[in-house]
Amino acid sequence: MAQLHCYVPEEIAQQAQRKASQSGLSLSRYLAELVKRDAGVSAGWPEGYFDLFGKWEGAPLERPPQFPLEERLQLK
Repeated sequence: MAQLHCYVPEEIAQQAQRKASQSGLSLSRYLAELVKRDAGVSAGWPEGYFDLFGKWEGAPLERPPQFPLEERLQLK
């Protein structure tokens, strides 16, 4: 993973640290998330991805019956 270095005014650095703390993230993680969001990087599907495959025209999909849950011994 690449490391980036930048300089910001002290007041901006303090605001970023506060926002990171409020979000429960380290400053590094918080800034990395901001950069990813701004760069348009996401973990989701690209826009229009499912349109490439057309609409499902077959019979409705049904979930097969599920096996019963296992029974476990109680802990003492």
